[in-house]
Amino acid sequence: MKRYITVFLSVCMLATACQDFLTKENPNSIESEYFFKDETSLSIYSNSMIRTWMPAIIDFINGDRYTDTHGWDGLYNFYTDKYDVGDMTSWSWSFLRTVNYYLEHMGDAVVDEDVHNHYEGVGHFFRALFYIGKVQQIGACPFYDKVIDPTDKDALYKARDPRSYVCSKILEDLNFACENCSGDAKYLVRSSYVNKYVALAYKARFCLFEGTYRKYHAVDPSTGKPWTDAEKAEGNMYLDECVKACEEIMNAGIYGIIDTPAKRSTQYRDLFTNDDGCANLTKEFIWARDYDATYQVNNTKYSINDYMINAQHAQYAFNRDFVMTYLMLDGTPFTSRYSGESYYEATFQEECEGRDLRLAQTMRTPGFTRDGGKKHYAPDLVYSKTGYQPVKWLYDRIDLDEINSATYTDVPLIRYAEILLSYAEAKAEQGKCTEAVWNATVKPVRERAGVKSIYPKTADPYMVKYFLGEVTDPVILEIRRERGIEFTMENLRQQDIRRWHMGELLVRPKTGMWIPSIETELDLDGDGVADNMVSAKLTEKAGLHVLTINYNGSTLSGTGHELSQGNKGYILPYRKNQQQYSWSEKKYLYPVPGPSVTMNDQLDQNAGW
Repeated sequence: MKRYITVFLSVCMLATACQDFLTKENPNSIESEYFFKDETSLSIYSNSMIRTWMPAIIDFINGDRYTDTHGWDGLYNFYTDKYDVGDMTSWSWSFLRTVNYYLEHMGDAVVDEDVHNHYEGVGHFFRALFYIGKVQQIGACPFYDKVIDPTDKDALYKARDPRSYVCSKILEDLNFACENCSGDAKYLVRSSYVNKYVALAYKARFCLFEGTYRKYHAVDPSTGKPWTDAEKAEGNMYLDECVKACEEIMNAGIYGIIDTPAKRSTQYRDLFTNDDGCANLTKEFIWARDYDATYQVNNTKYSINDYMINAQHAQYAFNRDFVMTYLMLDGTPFTSRYSGESYYEATFQEECEGRDLRLAQTMRTPGFTRDGGKKHYAPDLVYSKTGYQPVKWLYDRIDLDEINSATYTDVPLIRYAEILLSYAEAKAEQGKCTEAVWNATVKPVRERAGVKSIYPKTADPYMVKYFLGEVTDPVILEIRRERGIEFTMENLRQQDIRRWHMGELLVRPKTGMWIPSIETELDLDGDGVADNMVSAKLTEKAGLHVLTINYNGSTLSGTGHELSQGNKGYILPYRKNQQQYSWSEKKYLYPVPGPSVTMNDQLDQNAGW
């Protein structure tokens, strides 16, 4: 990352008890009473926390891998009945110790008051992020705001603090960061540093999460008991705080939706494939991971291109039920053009005509090209078993498709579009998303995708069905539609589904494109040349991508791919895996790690585990 001074912090990730990290004396050379001297030392330490916290591009994309919007070949053990407490072996606390050490010692630096306040705000911001992750994963947990003395057994072996208390401390830390982190231009450079607007953006995200969580969940999942009246009422407070944080960002006039009408067929995907997004897209990037060719800061796992095309390393495939949610360009639902559920029999070409321009910028559709338009690519049924293959993060250059190819696509961790849609959702959840609010928030996001904005007055039956018939408010449903489409593959969907209490969607069987006949060559990109086949007899055929299915006694597909009507129909991928999945209330949280409970008899287990 440009302008970052790399500091290597020794971080162990496999502890079985939090005290290993909360008490360790001087585990990192940077942690010394002599280190914090001036602004440079504060910058070095805070930048090291940024680099430690920010996910790699593939980890970021993989956050959506096991959600309702995607299918994946591998078995996800957490969704099966086999997963138990013994599978959760650790909950790392190393980063918290790093943050608390910083907050206890950064005051030694001799700096101006405004500089001190900014960097103190950065510390509070990172402690909030740490505990947001803990609450979302575990729920109630011990809260520590200092480095623990190794002799303080009461602190080391304390019980979990209630979820509501931990959330109040998260909000306290976020408010401190919002009030103290600077919004000066030097902290906005390349959208790479923590600043006032980053803190506000994450405050908005967290408050929307907790506000809707309290609304849609009848019980605290840590205890299995109903929320108290005070805890339930706090839900509205969190929604109010989300609105305030969004308004402060919106009113600052710094950020906006990048929308050039002549570029609407490409500008959405450009957010994720731009050669230097942290230089060119700072109008929309609020916080981003900055990869840089000059300093050889790149993806250290697979090349992102390899990850998007090589079935040996990934098998991303969009779920057709999700693809159906993309609107037509005239703002009406695709499914409204069909009677009953006959939309499931629409051909791939029919599905792709006249749709939201993000569809063709998110997955391969007829006419998709790379390498400056020189080479056409059809969907690959070997890679994407549903037929809907991602292109959102796929870099245009085909010479970077090898596993070790260095790519430098910057990763927008939080974008201005999220602020607009979070504001709209928080308002809608309170019954306050008027047409004026809609026009200021949802409308510009849709128009950037070429979609006519229509303020919803009646619920789309397909969206009601999608969300299990439990949500009928037309505005809320349309905002959920928009979040799903705008932020797919951006590490938000898992927590969206969980806060909406829609866990059943995570284990619902996936669907794929309509196949008119097996053993028949298919032309999915519409160029007149066959490119794919679905077969119960063959595993490969020259010049074609062959999806092997089970039919009429055939068992060639080890993961159980089938068609809905046997020898034709829509693809039903991963049937053997899907049949092992089930959902229960306890799965809204992971269990507290078994070894930690064994070592500390003050720790209780999450309800149901």
